[in-house]
Amino acid sequence: MNKRLLIVAHAPSPNTLALREAAERGARHPEVAGVEVIVKAPLDTGPEDVSDCDAILLGTTENLGYMSGALKDFFDRCYYPLLEEKQGLPCALYIRAGQDGTGTRRAVESIVTGLRWRWVQEPLTLRGEWQEAFVEQVEELGLYLAAGLEAGIL
Repeated sequence: MNKRLLIVAHAPSPNTLALREAAERGARHPEVAGVEVIVKAPLDTGPEDVSDCDAILLGTTENLGYMSGALKDFFDRCYYPLLEEKQGLPCALYIRAGQDGTGTRRAVESIVTGLRWRWVQEPLTLRGEWQEAFVEQVEELGLYLAAGLEAGIL
């Protein structure tokens, strides 16, 4: 039975859409065959989507030193329905931060700690002016998660 990786990423701009597409491209790498990849916007994602996945990759912009309102809405709707159900869920995060991303990271980490999900990698913070290298970094993150799921190490 295939494992399922859920990518929940806010993509309000061409650059952030490129990041979400890179995460999906990495997760769908041709050498990773045993993982189904589902990509959704936070506002389109519900508790049932998380219940059906084996790992989750979150993506957000830094908005006024906090996560995007869309990702916060996702957590608001999913927190209590998932609280007892998905403890230990492998998760990772990337943040597109115009500033330093610290407040955004802290906010997401606080919620993930409450859910008792399990970080499989340090959150990836893409700081400052846009760089094409951000795309490659997020693609590698998607590949890492999918390959880890397929190998059974996440």
